[in-house]
Amino acid sequence: MPKSKTHSRGLMLIAAFKLLKGFALLALAIGALRLLHRDVAGVADQWINAFRVDPHNRYIYWLLAKLPSVDDRKLRELSAGTFIYAAVFLTEGTGLALHKRWAEYFTIITTSSFLPLEVYEIIHHATIAKVVALLINIAVVVYLVRELRRYQKAEPRRGSVSNVRSQSTPGSGGGSPGPLKVETAEVARDVDNLADEK
Repeated sequence: MPKSKTHSRGLMLIAAFKLLKGFALLALAIGALRLLHRDVAGVADQWINAFRVDPHNRYIYWLLAKLPSVDDRKLRELSAGTFIYAAVFLTEGTGLALHKRWAEYFTIITTSSFLPLEVYEIIHHATIAKVVALLINIAVVVYLVRELRRYQKAEPRRGSVSNVRSQSTPGSGGGSPGPLKVETAEVARDVDNLADEK
C-alpha cells in the first residue's frame, strides 16, 4: 500500500508541475493575442515602469531592442505555438492528475522528445535555469518509466487471477480452506491494490 501512496504523490507532483506550465503558457498566449494591433514596445515600457524594473538592465535592454520588430503576424504565430504547447502540458497534467495510464506514456514521449533540444540549448547557451529544467524533465521521464515498468511486472499476475479462481481444490469443501483458495485470496487482494493505484 505505501507504494501506491508514493506513486500517487509522485504523479500528483508531476501533474501539478505540468498544469502550472500549461496555465502559464495559456496566459502568455492570451497576452500575446491582446497585444495585436498595439504598440508592443510601448506596452512593455509601461509594464517596466509599473514594476520599477531597471531599463538599463542588459536583459530588459535586449528585450526593448527586439520588441519593435514584433508585428501582428509574429504575435499570431507566437500565440498559436504557445496555445499548442499549453494544450500539451494541460493534457499531460490532467491525465496524470486523473491517474490515467495513457497520460504516463504521453508524458514520457513528449518530455523525452524535447530533451535533445534542451541539451543543445545548454551546450550553446548554458544557464542555471536551463540545466535545472533539463534535470527536472529527466527526473520526470525516469520516474514515469520506472512506474510503468513496475506496473507491467505486476500486470501478468492480474491475468493469472481468473485462471486461479476458475480452478477448484479437491477436498476443500468444509473446514479450513485449501492452499489454492488462500493463494487466490492473496492474489485477489494484490489485484485490488493495483486497481486502487489506477
